[in-house]
Amino acid sequence: MKSVLALALGASALASPVGAAPPEPNGHVPAKVPAPAPVFPPRVAGSAFAECRDCPEMVVVPPGNFIMGSSEEERRALGVLAMFDTMEEPRHRVTIGYRYAVSRYEVTFAQWDACVADGGCNGYRPDDAGWGRGRRPVINVNFADVQSYVAWLSAKTGASYRLLSEAEWAYAARGGTQTWYPFGNALSADKANAAQVLDRTTPVGSYAPNGFGLHDVIGNVAEWTQDCHHDSYVGAPDDGSAWLTGPCELRNVRGGGWSLQGWSVRAAQRIGDPPGARNDHLGFRVARELPQD
Repeated sequence: MKSVLALALGASALASPVGAAPPEPNGHVPAKVPAPAPVFPPRVAGSAFAECRDCPEMVVVPPGNFIMGSSEEERRALGVLAMFDTMEEPRHRVTIGYRYAVSRYEVTFAQWDACVADGGCNGYRPDDAGWGRGRRPVINVNFADVQSYVAWLSAKTGASYRLLSEAEWAYAARGGTQTWYPFGNALSADKANAAQVLDRTTPVGSYAPNGFGLHDVIGNVAEWTQDCHHDSYVGAPDDGSAWLTGPCELRNVRGGGWSLQGWSVRAAQRIGDPPGARNDHLGFRVARELPQD
């Protein structure tokens, strides 16, 4: 599927380096011309765009509200360890009164390697565990690594890219639902890569999207968010902003991964990881800020 940006620019525009002038008939290459003004991103919910050949495809998420956290019924039904109860309490309403864009897929090795090839990402080339690169989600990246990627992406596009806040992640992952998983109250092997049904990641987009058109929001790889980790929701923001006060020895990670059991990949499941952690079930997706009406 072509992105909105691709349709707007046309195939020839995407095939030429930005700012490069086409050769003249006699073979002479004229002086470099100024780059065209960036295409304004769409604002309609569900619209998709990508701002460069190697940039993630972004999907516009609408404003809305949802209940963040989980019920005791959910936790007991799925065998969640009682020690994790407080992490998902108290349940509270979060209102996200703005549009933002979320990458349709988890950031892939191909996209990360493009960053490295362009001089970004601190030149770090993560190990792929022997599973292959390309469209598999990038793994073995820590919190500082992913910040270097969003810095590169922002500089390359001139737009504001960042990690999602934990609340933005939960809202986007649910895709308009309040069920235990984005697709209902039961996990199955044909809906997500989790519970070690497979012994590795799968290429992004291998499973059906959620209600907002986002793939692999649970399973495949767990995803870094911007927030500092807290042991409960007491004092949590209710407006979609990242929770950055208090201790930041851990950062929130959402969505679980291919190796984690069913209760660990629920839409409400949250945990904190050391920001220096790199492993084979931890990756990320990105957000882009959008102009508001």
